[in-house]
Amino acid sequence: MNRWFSVLGGLLMNLSLGSLYGWSLFVPSLQKDLSLSREQASNIFSLAIVVFALCFLGAGRLQDKKGPYIVSIIGSVLVGAGFLLSSRAVSLNEMYWTFGVVVGAGCGFGYVTPIGVASKWFPDRRGLVIGLMVAGFGGGSAILGPVVPGLIADHGWRNVLLVLGGIYFVATMIGAQFLKNPPAGWKPAGWTPTPQAAAAAARDFSPAQVVGTSQFWRMLAGYALGTSAGLMVISQVAPFVRGAVPGIGAALAGTALLVGAVGNAGGRIFSGWMSDHFGRVRTLCFMVMLSAVVVPLLGRMNALVLLWPALVVVYYCFGTQLSLYASLTADFFGTRNVGANYGLVFLAYGIAGIIGPKLGGGIFDRYRSYTPAFDLAAGLLVLAFLTIATLRAPARAST
Repeated sequence: MNRWFSVLGGLLMNLSLGSLYGWSLFVPSLQKDLSLSREQASNIFSLAIVVFALCFLGAGRLQDKKGPYIVSIIGSVLVGAGFLLSSRAVSLNEMYWTFGVVVGAGCGFGYVTPIGVASKWFPDRRGLVIGLMVAGFGGGSAILGPVVPGLIADHGWRNVLLVLGGIYFVATMIGAQFLKNPPAGWKPAGWTPTPQAAAAAARDFSPAQVVGTSQFWRMLAGYALGTSAGLMVISQVAPFVRGAVPGIGAALAGTALLVGAVGNAGGRIFSGWMSDHFGRVRTLCFMVMLSAVVVPLLGRMNALVLLWPALVVVYYCFGTQLSLYASLTADFFGTRNVGANYGLVFLAYGIAGIIGPKLGGGIFDRYRSYTPAFDLAAGLLVLAFLTIATLRAPARAST
């Protein structure tokens, strides 16, 4: 198989799974119809992120043993079923189960497959290609932002979820057909591994060996702290923009997702390319500190001409982390067990899914403002920078 078909499959998979980041578009309607507070609506998203991360770990281990195809099919079925069931939910508890658990599980099974496949097919361009594949997840909400508010107004949120579920099931089933590993020992024609790539190939840590390294725990902490800030903004962005800009309508506020998705996808692609040339840790540190500067400014802006560029930067820096921690895991711990190993590192995303959205929604309910929450997010980003700034690859795994 031409290895670029795997990129196509990964993009189809992740464009659908990235609908998770469009959650805030449904929050106002859910609050009204199900009588939810902002924090309760955020808790549904938090649960989906936690289940996403936990299932990603199990799916990674299954992929390493059985291959990516069966894992991606499971993800496709769960995502489609989750959207269908969510469209029929009539209570907060039902939304927890249908969207939080079922959709979250589908995202976990679906998202792991492109990362593992890309790591094996593209040892020569790992940062760029993983960035391209996961850019679909970051860009999935771009499709939703401009159109979903109007569709919800005309047809109701239940019908919108139902139709989206059908579309995502078909798209992910098609994408799954292209997600296959290369033959054992395969490498690109004419490619000679660099010393760094050769060293990474020689490591091949088992999951048990990974958790015994200080690098793993620092990556886990830095990843959790850094993505908490991004998930705080993503989970609240549509209602935040409506409150920040006087007189703005739901449709125009929904374009915040389009603007953010451009930044999110851009960060995954271009920071992946940058990291291939300038180093993963160096690129990560720069983007985390840039986000720490911009996030607190969001809460003090009340004009679209300022908000849109700031959102692009925040989403760009968030997307960078989702791309580079995956590549960094393969660099530090090898590709043989990359599904399970990145599943361990990705638990940080589940932790962030609790911290970021819950703090954002809870602080807003208390202060009726996102400014204190975004200030706190900046502090988390600074801690993330301090945690990862001196990261270096571990020595070869002990046997």
